[in-house]
Amino acid sequence: MEKTLIIVKPCGIRRGLIGEVIQRFERRGLQVCGMKMVQLNEQILSEHYSHLVNKPYYSRIVESMMLTPVIIFCLSGVDAVHVAHAMAGATNGREAAPGTIRGDYSVSIQENIVHTSDTIQNALVEINRFFKPEEIFEFEKFVKNVFYSTDELV
Repeated sequence: MEKTLIIVKPCGIRRGLIGEVIQRFERRGLQVCGMKMVQLNEQILSEHYSHLVNKPYYSRIVESMMLTPVIIFCLSGVDAVHVAHAMAGATNGREAAPGTIRGDYSVSIQENIVHTSDTIQNALVEINRFFKPEEIFEFEKFVKNVFYSTDELV
């Protein structure tokens, strides 16, 4: 099964949306296979947002991401990266479609509730950044056959 990484950002934590975010992914059929609460620091954020280090808004991102601990979790499922990223919606909450996490809970480009991996390659890098191999679990979810046809699980 494909895996992806989700971070419930400090704005989502402060607004009490942890359960809502997790519930949306689980109800869609994605399976939580690793989860933890961590306080991010400048070192890990400079690695995670290395592609934005030279942007004028970089310091704002770092400051925002360190306001509170975050919830980081790994999801698995068929096309998990694409499904989770689509569920999050457009990065700018004002442009995100209703029904997406950002479209329903955000009106900001920064305070947009969640981070989701955007490619399979980035998901692998991000999962390895935030989780040790022994913190990711593989197990059969009893209801998997109600989310996928048998040929999708190959």
